[in-house]
Amino acid sequence: MIGIFAYAIGVMYTPGPVNLLGLNTGLNGQFRASTGFFFGVGLAMLILLLAFGWAGAAWVRGDALVYISALGCLYIGYLALKIARASVTIDTKRQTARALRFRQGLVMQLLNPKGIVATLPIATIQFPGAGIHGAGLVLWSAVLALLAVGAPGSYSLVGDLLGRRIGDPKYFLWFNRAMAVLLLYVAAAIAYEHVYLPLVA
Repeated sequence: MIGIFAYAIGVMYTPGPVNLLGLNTGLNGQFRASTGFFFGVGLAMLILLLAFGWAGAAWVRGDALVYISALGCLYIGYLALKIARASVTIDTKRQTARALRFRQGLVMQLLNPKGIVATLPIATIQFPGAGIHGAGLVLWSAVLALLAVGAPGSYSLVGDLLGRRIGDPKYFLWFNRAMAVLLLYVAAAIAYEHVYLPLVA
């Protein structure tokens, strides 16, 4: 279960388009006015988790989990390397005319590749591997969706509290590196539990 949270936090809380939009709302003093946007992002993640989770439960059977897990580990490792090597630039001079709304958060996250990247390994590898299905799938998806609300929300809050000083990219570079290490840990844990152990059993 720790691996599910570690992966979710590692992917959801790294700088991406939705989180940087959240940061921008905070920098422009729109943290409270953009609360609907954050919940729209959370609902999109719930939809993705449930859709992939129910489909994943039908696709992931028996020995197939070993091969899917191996591919998932490679993909998570690839993401970790991309995050660790990513350069971050933040345009703090851009002003937003009005606060972001619920529908914008929902649509943007449903169309955001990072949202799919965040949910697909959880729903198709980690949930089946942990025996999470049925009512458990709904409960876990709801918890992770609430965690997703906090991603752009926390960026917005930080922007609101610290103003434009947070715009220095070096802070995000260190944050990216910490998230990359977290993702590599998750990839190693999945590889050990869902690839190595079943193969040697």
